[in-house]
Amino acid sequence: MLQQVMTNPGEIIFREVPVPEVKENQVLVKIMNIGICGSDIHVYHGKHPFTKYPVTQGHEVSGEITELGKNVTEFHVGQKVTIEPQVYCGHCYPCRHGKYNLCEELKVMGFQTTGTASEYFAVDASKVTPIPEDMSYEEGAMIEPLAVAVHGVKQIGDVAGMNIAVLGAGPIGNLVAQAAKGMGAAKVLITDISDLRLAKAKECGIDVCVNTQNKDFGEAMIEAFGPDKADVIYDCAGNNITMGQAIKYARKGSTIVLVAVFAGMAEVDLAVANDHELDIKSTMMYRHDDYIDGIRLVNEGKVHLKPLISKTFAFKDYLKAYQYIDDNRETTMKVIINVSEK
Repeated sequence: MLQQVMTNPGEIIFREVPVPEVKENQVLVKIMNIGICGSDIHVYHGKHPFTKYPVTQGHEVSGEITELGKNVTEFHVGQKVTIEPQVYCGHCYPCRHGKYNLCEELKVMGFQTTGTASEYFAVDASKVTPIPEDMSYEEGAMIEPLAVAVHGVKQIGDVAGMNIAVLGAGPIGNLVAQAAKGMGAAKVLITDISDLRLAKAKECGIDVCVNTQNKDFGEAMIEAFGPDKADVIYDCAGNNITMGQAIKYARKGSTIVLVAVFAGMAEVDLAVANDHELDIKSTMMYRHDDYIDGIRLVNEGKVHLKPLISKTFAFKDYLKAYQYIDDNRETTMKVIINVSEK
């Protein structure tokens, strides 16, 4: 089979390797689609702090089961699935308490261990989640980032009836806003400095979309929600400007959830956070229930994934996909690799 390998930053080769043998508790998945995310782009540019080369990428993925290990009874050949890419130890404190996304020895496929960018991929059945038969493989490859969003939204519990503000309308911010709305939020405001991303958010049903180059965030919140502002602010941009806006304009005693990953050390006004008794929370990846909830939201028509797909590339055009992203940063949301197309 053909396998992608990033040998160095900006360098990708393809090699012929044997189709992996399936162990007794594994399934063999024919890989159909792979999504490229911001962390993959960091690897491409040599800026991911926890990834060494060579590495086979691919952690946002969909496929079809083609073979079952002898102990696997819960799946069937031909079933459409996605894969949860976390590799965890199972014995550290977080793992023992159900928080395996915080495993002390956590590895992620495509970064610290082999990813799914091959024609076939053998994986433990416990890391496989079925997707509906009528869900496209492109959408299936986007369940992983949707699970990130769902897990982030759930950090403050039940959002039903709440007013929500989301800073950053990139793929994750868009999905956080959609997930919050799909999970019952009363009204959702999203901000960005890109009119294209805001137009995508509007297309996906987000109530209020604001370009903060044209309107002050604090003013936009009052216009959207009244003087009580937002109940929760999700920072999905992850920079000093957006976190500064969140802390400055948050309602006293409310909650800020950091979803994005800061590129460096943050410089924020913790004196204001302290004075306003703000609850600043963070979120890390997802767990299985987030996949299930994400799939349900798509199935119920409450989250729309297809509008986020900017372009699709054939498997052997993996490098061209990265070059396209670099050349079209302001107009690109999600790029998909079609592994079945050579």
